[in-house]
Amino acid sequence: MGGKRFAVLLCAEDSEYVTKMYKGYFGVFVRMLAEEGETWSVYRVVSGEFPEDDEIDTFDGFVITGSCNDAHGNDVWICKLLNLLRKLDSNKKKILGICFGHQILCRALGGKTGRAISGWDIGITTINFSASWKLYSSVKTPAALSVIECHRDEVKELPPRAEVLAWSDKTGIEMFRCGDHIMGIQGHPEYTKDILLHLVNRLLQRNFIADSYAEEIKANVEGTEPDREAWKKLCINFLKG
Repeated sequence: MGGKRFAVLLCAEDSEYVTKMYKGYFGVFVRMLAEEGETWSVYRVVSGEFPEDDEIDTFDGFVITGSCNDAHGNDVWICKLLNLLRKLDSNKKKILGICFGHQILCRALGGKTGRAISGWDIGITTINFSASWKLYSSVKTPAALSVIECHRDEVKELPPRAEVLAWSDKTGIEMFRCGDHIMGIQGHPEYTKDILLHLVNRLLQRNFIADSYAEEIKANVEGTEPDREAWKKLCINFLKG
């Protein structure tokens, strides 16, 4: 019997920098989640590359990445992804959604996403776990963990059978779960501070954020660290537990 098999549904185009330094975002996720004896594959869904129906059954779990696109958009690949996620849900496949992945999962299951009223949240954010997290998780976690965030959209309304697992000062739904097989995380447990600062510069170049905000982010990030090991443990435990 072979080891477990996982697929990353890549929703972002890799920048040259991330490709060179980390072998793309797929490499970033593999570095965080992969363990010996497992097989990890990637489907570039953003480019229209999707698993065939008979391939779906060969995987134990799926990870949906972040994206520059809006989860409330109706691009062809996004509509195709929504259908795939509903299929994975009905097959009770483990699905971990990160940032855009968290939002698109919510939408696929009947929730609502959109622009955050509070605007961009970029930097290292403190996430507070809800009471239901303590009942749900077998991993001992502190009451709060810090995570890298980079988003301006959010989950506005949970799907019917979902519950909130965590919140922050800026975002009411930082994490949610649906049954025992689906979990969404608004933050980026997989990011290093280096990736975040690279993204800040890209957003600045494209005029998505102002100089003053970029400087503020860089100052705030200096001297603080996200709880990457704790998040890694939490994500692995969910995906493989």
